[in-house]
Amino acid sequence: MGALNRFEQRLEHMVTGAFARAFRSAVQPMEIAAALQREVDNSVQILSRERRLAPNYFAIDLSATDFDRLSTYGETLSRELASMLHEHAAEQHYLYAGPVQLNFTRADDLSTGRFRVRSRASAEVTPVAGQSMTDTAVNRSPLFLEINGVRHPLEPPSVVIGRGTNADLRIDDPGISRRHVEFRLQSGAEGVVVSVLDLGSTNGTTVNGRRVQQSPLADGAVVQIGSTRIVVRAPQSRAPAPSSAPSSEPKPAPAPWQQSQRRQPAPQAGQGASGTNASPPPPPRVDPPPRAPAKRSRFDKRHKPPFRVAEQPPPGQPPPQPSGG
Repeated sequence: MGALNRFEQRLEHMVTGAFARAFRSAVQPMEIAAALQREVDNSVQILSRERRLAPNYFAIDLSATDFDRLSTYGETLSRELASMLHEHAAEQHYLYAGPVQLNFTRADDLSTGRFRVRSRASAEVTPVAGQSMTDTAVNRSPLFLEINGVRHPLEPPSVVIGRGTNADLRIDDPGISRRHVEFRLQSGAEGVVVSVLDLGSTNGTTVNGRRVQQSPLADGAVVQIGSTRIVVRAPQSRAPAPSSAPSSEPKPAPAPWQQSQRRQPAPQAGQGASGTNASPPPPPRVDPPPRAPAKRSRFDKRHKPPFRVAEQPPPGQPPPQPSGG
């Protein structure tokens, strides 16, 4: 008897009348179980002749109606589905990278009775012994590795990753060797340089999809070992945002039209060093340039304002008589 049939029998004992009515026109648990089993068979990875790695994390997207109905029985249903997946893996000689996890989510784009199943292999990760995993410690680290959504600080001089107990950072992935790769950190003229070195692993190491023995790593590089993806993060190496701080570079000279147009008044005719015979210069203007005031005679100091000076005759001449008609 297969694992799917045993699940169906357990479901019959578990389902009550109210539970059966809830699933009458919605997604049936047997449909979800069959879809999960097909997902495992289609996503299995062959590690060797006798070892095949199956995904252990499953995301089940349900319509809003089905999600609300299943949420009442979610804990019981998840436990029975996980048990069915373990039995199926034992029958097919599959290996799981970690504990089986089921995550039911609501999807607004699905109608009642429709669902989606997505999966991936998610290995259990044991951090470096004595290393702080708090957000403060991670934010202070210039480099860190992102594994299964968890950030691990990368500290010099190196970190060995593998499946064995003698590795610094352990990943319980059957596709990973006991000592698989080593991440090395070296100080250079441009800061800390990080690289990866394969330690003679069985299944090899890839960087951004290319198999390598040793390779430098940049921010965002993806290292694949077994079924585990490791993303290198170096936030401090990214280009800084524009700052309003003053720059040390010399500023270019302003264009002529950007320069100050304050002009010094032209010297007055007949004005000596003391300037006793001339009136003070008019205030400067930007445009048009100030016009020098007309020269005044020493006999007309009492005649103001200045625009009356230009109409007066030179001293010693009679004033002009108005012409008659």
